[in-house]
Amino acid sequence: MSYQGLFASRRGTEDELQPDTPHPPQESVDDHPSSSSEFEHAEAAWTSVPAEAAALQRIATDKEYPLLERVEAFEDLIDAEVGDTDLTRARNIERETNLRQLFVKFEGGNPSGTQKDRIAFAQAKDALRRGFECMTLATCGNYGAAAALAASLAGIRCIIFIPEEYHARRLPEMSRYDAEVVRVAGGYEAAVEASSEAADRNEWYDANPGGDNTALQLRAYGEIAREIYDDMRDAPAAVAVPVSNGTLLAGIFRGFLSLYRRGKTSRMPHMVAGSTYKQNPIIAAFLKGAENCADLDPAQIRETGINEPLVNWHAIDGDLALGAIRHSNGWADYATDRALSRYSRLLRDTQGLSVLPASTAGLHALLSWHAKQPLAGDRYVAILTGRRL
Repeated sequence: MSYQGLFASRRGTEDELQPDTPHPPQESVDDHPSSSSEFEHAEAAWTSVPAEAAALQRIATDKEYPLLERVEAFEDLIDAEVGDTDLTRARNIERETNLRQLFVKFEGGNPSGTQKDRIAFAQAKDALRRGFECMTLATCGNYGAAAALAASLAGIRCIIFIPEEYHARRLPEMSRYDAEVVRVAGGYEAAVEASSEAADRNEWYDANPGGDNTALQLRAYGEIAREIYDDMRDAPAAVAVPVSNGTLLAGIFRGFLSLYRRGKTSRMPHMVAGSTYKQNPIIAAFLKGAENCADLDPAQIRETGINEPLVNWHAIDGDLALGAIRHSNGWADYATDRALSRYSRLLRDTQGLSVLPASTAGLHALLSWHAKQPLAGDRYVAILTGRRL
């Protein structure tokens, strides 16, 4: 496949992709205490279930109904409540940055306030369809809140494994949706392993990323590409995405690839990835020109209240995301905590959007490149993954 780009190839060395001045050093953990009050997380969009969703919930959770009717009710609930998030032209940021036709796709309009609802509801539907009565997963926050909500609406028991040292405001929310929380020694990867082992041992539905769930989650995130196409009637020049495991970016890329192959769009967008400074394998691999993502040293990972949704030493779908960036002639860049906070304030002050700082990592990568090498006049989209109240 030929990708006719607006830009020269961005598969360069790390030095080639750095701005003229070096990145400031990563802020110390002490600058962002990890107490629950300091962590930046999305807030739930729902304080109560809307009437239409509640009516569908009654059917989906009632085991007296035939399974087909329960699944259909849950599908209707997903259609009504998940996705179709706002795509808005960010005119005030255009004026600030001299980049015309910049659009932001605000995933904070999903029920639990982040893009994680897309995969959580897809997993809950799959569990319901296959007759499981319990689903389990590991989380550091947003996915757990989304899964707890989705499972409660599907009438499925939800057991969430969380690293024991992790503290977040979303824990009470998981409990409010009747999820059971299990603390696990170690980090996120240890929690995933414990959750998957429990699923095998107890015949629960395993809703963790990777493995058999990869195709389902890529498809769920691919809906974002189709929603952008519905609004624009073509692919934008570039789509900028914050990355952690890489599933979101890879899914959006696959969605646009499907549209392109079916003749719906005239081109493929360049995929732009942003993540926390030197704390993500996908960005590290791209900047080094490495063929595959390599795990980072866990001892060097420094989680803060700002970077937590992005920080990662092992990217489960990292190779898929790295391949998407390369195949689309895209690029990737780091962002410090200060930069993420600055972009969050910029969106609040200029566009009236209250977003998680981490959700601006893709926008930062897009605009940082534009500041060094002005982008051609076209349409650009930045995915903003979470709301903050």
